[in-house]
Amino acid sequence: MSSRNRAYYTLIDHRHYRYRGCAPDPDQPDRAQGDVSVSVNAWLPFTEDEQETPTARNARQAAAQRVCGACPVLAQCRAYALSETDDGRLSEPEGVWGGMLPLARHRDLVARRTVKTPAEAAAGIDARRLAECRTDQKQAVLRSLAAHIDEELVAYGAGMDVRTANWHRSLLCGLLGLDKERATRQQLLDAARAHDVLPTAVRVAPDGPVPIAAAPNTDGSRQRRLARGHRLMPARPIQLILPGYEHLLRVPRPRRTRPAHAAGRQLRVVRVVVEALTLDALLPATPAILEPVA
Repeated sequence: MSSRNRAYYTLIDHRHYRYRGCAPDPDQPDRAQGDVSVSVNAWLPFTEDEQETPTARNARQAAAQRVCGACPVLAQCRAYALSETDDGRLSEPEGVWGGMLPLARHRDLVARRTVKTPAEAAAGIDARRLAECRTDQKQAVLRSLAAHIDEELVAYGAGMDVRTANWHRSLLCGLLGLDKERATRQQLLDAARAHDVLPTAVRVAPDGPVPIAAAPNTDGSRQRRLARGHRLMPARPIQLILPGYEHLLRVPRPRRTRPAHAAGRQLRVVRVVVEALTLDALLPATPAILEPVA
């Protein structure tokens, strides 16, 4: 038996159920036996003519709540109205039940669904946000992110395009309480495991020496901001050593430093002055056979 049916039968099987305040009065069937000045329709969500003003509706609901306050089955009626159906809805979403208006019952339902465990309260994450992390698309992104590092492979493994996959990764960071701008891939996967969003049996491929952004964007600005807090490249270039070519390993030369006694020396500018050459020195000797022209 479901909790809704159990609450319903607890209400109608109560020994004082026949004396409930909203029941019709034996002498005036259109009036409530809890207060004959109140109509039996006061507990309905709307009147028959459906032309009730807000002021009249508030007065009608206030009169119904006043009668509920003295009802012998108030607790049982409220428990039934606050119970949930199999699809997660209120058993009685409309009308006055158990002295509560529909808005108050819906708020109570939301409050019950957002009850936090001690670990969730410490992390600031409620059950609704964790439930959103367990949707099919976000689970596909998390599993693909655990297996791949490249964003294109992550999107391909999740069965969506790169922009959509990165959008889900950004939402996951926000839902798990991480900084979208600074969080790394490993931090996102660790948070998903800590809150049972990602099963512990899923193997996570390591990032390597370079941390990978949790939710990269298309223009690379987020990766550049991430690189400010992490050293993405080693101090020296990595040399690849092929088998059989170990003797070609290049040893970096030490940097030359100026001696301390020469630190204050300055270079002198030396000006070299070259004498101008005469024209006779540049032209060959004039042949003797040539005579000057008058």
